[in-house]
Amino acid sequence: MEIKELDHEQVLALLPERDVRAHKGDFGKILLLCGSRGYTGAAYLAAMGALRCGAGLVFLGVPESIYAIEAVKLNEPVVFPLPEREGALGENAVPEILSRLPKMDAVLIGPGLGRTPGVLAVVKAVLENAVCPVVVDADGINVLCQHRDLLRGRGNPTILTPHDGEFRRLGGVISRDRMESAAALAVALGSVVLLKGHRTCVTDGAVGYRNTTGNPGMAVGGSGDVLAGMIAALLGQGMPALEAAACAAWLHGGAGDLCAQEMGQYAMLPTDYLKVLPRLLK
Repeated sequence: MEIKELDHEQVLALLPERDVRAHKGDFGKILLLCGSRGYTGAAYLAAMGALRCGAGLVFLGVPESIYAIEAVKLNEPVVFPLPEREGALGENAVPEILSRLPKMDAVLIGPGLGRTPGVLAVVKAVLENAVCPVVVDADGINVLCQHRDLLRGRGNPTILTPHDGEFRRLGGVISRDRMESAAALAVALGSVVLLKGHRTCVTDGAVGYRNTTGNPGMAVGGSGDVLAGMIAALLGQGMPALEAAACAAWLHGGAGDLCAQEMGQYAMLPTDYLKVLPRLLK
C-alpha cells in the first residue's frame, strides 16, 4: 500500500479552487443529521466545522425537542426540526430526510444521535438512498455494528470515522500497524476509513494518508464532531473521499496545534479550533 503524508502547502493545493462567478450553491449543499436530547453540542460543532471549511449551504436536521436550542445557537446553517422518539430521531423522520437527499452534495450522519431503533432506521435510509457521498460518524457507526452489509452495498463513497472502540465494534482488528488495520477494514466494508488517534490513519485500502498534525489537547468531547463536519464540507465541494478526509484531518489537527501553541493543551476546546481554522485556509 502506498502511504503518504501531507503538509500545509499540499493541503491548500488539493482544496477546490473558487470561481469568481460562483454562488453559494456551487460550494456544496450539505445535510447534517446530528444531535439528540442532552447532546446538542455535537450538532452545533459539526455544523460550524462544515461552515468553517467552506460549505456553501448547510442544512442541519435535529430532533424537534432540541430544535429551538440549535436555532438560537446557530445563525448561518438552515436548522430544521425532525420527528423524534424520546429525544432522538424517530423512524417517522425518514420521509422528510428522503425528500431532501436528492438535492444534497454530501451528508453527515451520526454526531450525538444516540443508539435507538429510530436512529438505525434513519442511518439505514440514508445509506440505501443517498447518491452523494456520506460521512458516518460516532453513533452512526455504533448503530451499524450489526448491519455492516449496509456499507458493503453502497454504490457511492462512504467515509467512516471511528475511534478505536468504534473500529473494533465494526469488526476491525487493531494491530501494531494501524494503517494496515485501517486498510483491511476499508476493503472489507468498501469505504474510506479514518482511524482516529495519534497519527490518524486515512485509507481506502490502496492508498493511505498518515496524518502529522494534532496533539493530546484535542482528546476532548466534541473534537470529532468538528472533524466530521469539516470532512462533509470538503466532500460537498467535490473533493474525492480519500483526499477530503485526509485534508480535513490535517486541517483539524493543525488548528489544534495552533490552539496548543497559544493557550496550552489543558485549556483548549473544540470551539477554539473553529476560531483559528481560517488562518490555515488562507
